[in-house]
Amino acid sequence: MKINRPLFWNKISLISILLYPFSLITLLINITKKISVKKNFTIKSICVGNLYVGGTGKTPLSIKINNILKKKYKTVFIKKKYSDQIDEQNILKSYGNLICTKHRDTAFKIAENQKYDVAILDDGLQEKNLNYKVTVVCFNSSDGIGNGLLIPSGPLREVMTEIKNYDAVLLNGEKSNKKLSKYLKKLNNNIKIFEAKYKPTNLRSFNLKKNFLFFCGLGNPSEFERTLKKYKFKIKEKFIYPDHYNFTQSDIFNMKKLAKKKKLNIITTEKDYLRLNKKNRKNIKFLKVDLNIKNLKNFTKFLFERLWKN
Repeated sequence: MKINRPLFWNKISLISILLYPFSLITLLINITKKISVKKNFTIKSICVGNLYVGGTGKTPLSIKINNILKKKYKTVFIKKKYSDQIDEQNILKSYGNLICTKHRDTAFKIAENQKYDVAILDDGLQEKNLNYKVTVVCFNSSDGIGNGLLIPSGPLREVMTEIKNYDAVLLNGEKSNKKLSKYLKKLNNNIKIFEAKYKPTNLRSFNLKKNFLFFCGLGNPSEFERTLKKYKFKIKEKFIYPDHYNFTQSDIFNMKKLAKKKKLNIITTEKDYLRLNKKNRKNIKFLKVDLNIKNLKNFTKFLFERLWKN
């Protein structure tokens, strides 16, 4: 979804109130989806999704789960095919096998025919006609639930009470959010809550004495900026684009021109870097990050227990 997050998503305002009738349409669509007949598959599945639209860390968590499971099982990523999400598809393919089809149930059938043990779905919680063995909802710990309203008056894809239907939550980000954890437990006392932060794995390839220009097209650019600052990158210029943005030749030329004028090194995310052609990648580096899950041992135990629970 190519969007820049509107400020009124952060708290209830006149604009969000005026848009509220349209949010009722979103609610009606969600209710209709839940009426559909569920499809079951023999392959074990983990669906990593979100309620807050964009920028919650679904793809990094999917990769992390794959790294945990692939040591013992034959795993595959499943992602619904969207033409504007080639970047995420490329990242997933660089970490494991990917089945990307127009319909997720078709991907499930392919995965079963190819004898995979576990399918890891990057997104898909809102597809109510599929039964998943394990469901994990991602939130950014800084954004929380925003103003708590449904799209378009707020950032939520579903009402928060849907938490009662999911198995676990991952709170992802530099800041802790005990208030959100408490609220989630109130909605579902049985839900497992885990926390994670992004940890760079290629810091040594950067000279942190230099000044930097960063650019990105993410659902949550603020989290990337917080990570850069945490690891002492001196940011002098920044360019923020909508999520899944396709950078033009002019965009890259102008950034490189400014960087050369001000003697800045250019840095971006891995996802944005993979969206560039080889020519545009010249003199641009990306920060490679790993999702560092607090108490990884407990998270791993949770996955194995839920996957093979009768």
